This record gives sequence, C-alpha cells and structure tokens, in this order.
Amino acid sequence: MTLLAPTAPRTPVPVPPRTAARRGSAYLSTHPRTRLALLLSAPLFWLGAVYVVALALLLVTAFWTTDTYTGEIRTEFTLDNVITVLTDGFYQGITLRTVGVALAVTAIDVLLAVPIAYFMAMVASPAMQRALVVLVLTPLWASYLVKAFAWRSVLSNDGILEWLLRPLGGHTPGYGIPATIITLAYLWLPYVILPVYAGLERVPNSLLEASGDLGGRSWTTLRLVVLPLAWPAIIAGTIFSFSLSLGDYITVGIVGGGSQMLGTLVYQDIGAANNLPLASAIALIPIIIIFGYLFLVRRTGALDNL
Repeated sequence: MTLLAPTAPRTPVPVPPRTAARRGSAYLSTHPRTRLALLLSAPLFWLGAVYVVALALLLVTAFWTTDTYTGEIRTEFTLDNVITVLTDGFYQGITLRTVGVALAVTAIDVLLAVPIAYFMAMVASPAMQRALVVLVLTPLWASYLVKAFAWRSVLSNDGILEWLLRPLGGHTPGYGIPATIITLAYLWLPYVILPVYAGLERVPNSLLEASGDLGGRSWTTLRLVVLPLAWPAIIAGTIFSFSLSLGDYITVGIVGGGSQMLGTLVYQDIGAANNLPLASAIALIPIIIIFGYLFLVRRTGALDNL
C-alpha cells in the first residue's frame, strides 16, 4: 500500500473587485453592437460636425446675399444667386467646360489605366507586381504643387516638350485647356489604376483557362470575360478622376492660362470678390453633378469597389 504525502492547503484565489471598469468590460463583451457603436462614435461625430455641418452651411449660404456697398452677408432668403448661376450664359459655359475637362481626363485615365492594371494583375510575376504597385504609388508621395509646376515647366514654350517636338515639326500645346487636361490626367492616374488593378486581381484564373479551353482567343477572352468582371472596378476609378477634376482649381490656375473652371470661380468669389453666397451657389453645381453621377453608377456595383 502506497502512502501519499500530505499536500499543503491551497490558498484561495482572490476574487477581483467588481469595479465600474470590469462591469463595463463584461457588458461590452456580451453586446457587440454597443461596442461597435462606441467605437464608431468619435469618427462619426467628427464626420458629422466637420463635413456634414459644413456642407449644410454651404448650402444655406447659397440662399443669402451680399450687400453691394458694405460687403457684409445678409441672412435673408433669396433665390437670386441660384437663378443667376443656372440661367446666366457665362456660368453655363464654364459648367460645360468643366464637365468636358473632367470627362476628357477620365477617358484618358481609363485608356491608360486598364492596360497597366491588366499587366500588373494578369501578366506580371508577384515580384514585378509589388514593384509596379510601388511605381504607381510613388507619384503620390510628391507634392501636388510640385507636380503641377513641373508640368508647367514641361509645357512652356521653352520647355522640354517643345524641344522634343520642334525637330518633328510639332509644338507644345502651351497653357490652356489641353495643358489642364494633360496635367490632371497625370495627377489622377494612380487613383484610377489602383481600383482597376484590385478588380482585375479578383478575376479567377480558372475563367481565363476555361475560355481558352473553349477556343476563346486573347481578345475574345478580354472582351467577353475580363472586361465585364472588371467593369465595376473601372467605374469606381472613374469616380475618382471625374470628381477630382470637377472640383479642381489649382491646376487650371497654374497651367490653364486664362481658362476658367467652376473651381476657379469659387476661389475668385471667395477671395477677390468677397461674395461667399455666390461662391456657394456656384459650388452647388459640381455637388449636384457628382450626386447625379453617383446615382447613375450605383447600379453597376462600382461603389462596392471603393
């Protein structure tokens, strides 16, 4: 018979006190929705206070007026600014020019982004993919103003583009709408490449192999298989280029020469003219256009790719 050695008495583990922090932690562990609400409360409050409230004040200011003699804002409701912006031929022309520039920039970026993104996602090796992603992101590390002024130097009459085109009988476009389109297309190209690349990367290779097994050539596979699956991602990229071009005013001031867009009118009315209500009324135009564009593309699933 084996005798067991007596064991020392066990010391009871002390029960931690029921503090308010422990009670709150226990409550949040069993209520995930409350935990999520508290987690999002700070950023949602900041978004509501800084963005939504500011946008609401902008909309309200558009229905005020400015005293011609004193320059003070009168908080009297009036539709004069909105009617002027919507019916005056000058503002209608500026609106058409701005939308035309935004559409041209978007078209150029899509034509450049789709082949680049396709090569990154479908052709390049994993190591080359990482290198190409870094190259696409590298221009974003430089200052916006540095890139805009660099294009001003390139497009000037004594710039490098004129030096390259002169022996071929060509000339630089100089400053104006073409220069604005070129510069904006360069600035927003990475914002179009990345969504398209992400969309193409999600296309299963099995679909491409199945298309090849069924006799589909490269162009047929690209047109009937790849592009329909990547279409929402392409639309998502156009949202960035179109909206950013629609509201830009710095680039047109640097390379646009005497050209004007909606953004420059807003800047001039706030600064030199000191007419905040009219500037707010002009700012309503790109806001309405953007909301209309988002309403048109929401059925394509593009918003899920943002």
